[in-house]
Amino acid sequence: MSKRELEFSTKYTLKHSQQYHHKHQKTLGRRISNWREQQMAARALALAGHPASVLDLPCGTGRFWPLLARKQDRTILAADNSEAMLAVAQEVNPPTLLARVKPFPCSAFDIPMGNDSVDHIFCMRLLHHITQPKDRLAILKEFHRVTRDTVALSLWVDGNYKALRRQKLEARRTHKSYQNRIVIERKVIEREFGDAGFVITGHFDFLKFYAMWRLYVLKKNPS
Repeated sequence: MSKRELEFSTKYTLKHSQQYHHKHQKTLGRRISNWREQQMAARALALAGHPASVLDLPCGTGRFWPLLARKQDRTILAADNSEAMLAVAQEVNPPTLLARVKPFPCSAFDIPMGNDSVDHIFCMRLLHHITQPKDRLAILKEFHRVTRDTVALSLWVDGNYKALRRQKLEARRTHKSYQNRIVIERKVIEREFGDAGFVITGHFDFLKFYAMWRLYVLKKNPS
């Protein structure tokens, strides 16, 4: 598969990656948001059967590594398209945690791993950046190839107050340039999951009927 570079991915310089790491603890609101995401992620891992091997992609600066490392015998692979993110992750995480994680750079479109390589792919805060259906399907199919069992991924969905508010704001914008974050209709993304060969095991909402974030747990379709 040829390497793809999406516009949003070019912003992750070393400085931006450092800022990204710190923003989740910067304010009380951010800390509460991070706590809720960690809670959702823990529930997703449990629903996925507490997988023995996990690929964290994109891993960013390792925000979820302490959670992934709670299972003592878990193999943790961590990848990101941004080498700056990986560099910051190596700086900010303790050596005991870094010893548990095997990081490497790669694109979600082209993962340098064989078929059925890991039990689970853990994908937080990527899909809401992928605006084109063909690109989402390419990523989902690559996840389907690499995982032997399950995937957990988060994105923005419709059917809540925040999504409706964002839709109204977008409608008033006169400058229709490239969007690097989008709300995806639930019926659309759920159909795309099926097209890529997954069935939905379950989902967790950040705050039902209010917030846009939803975390899906998918399983390879046995058929």
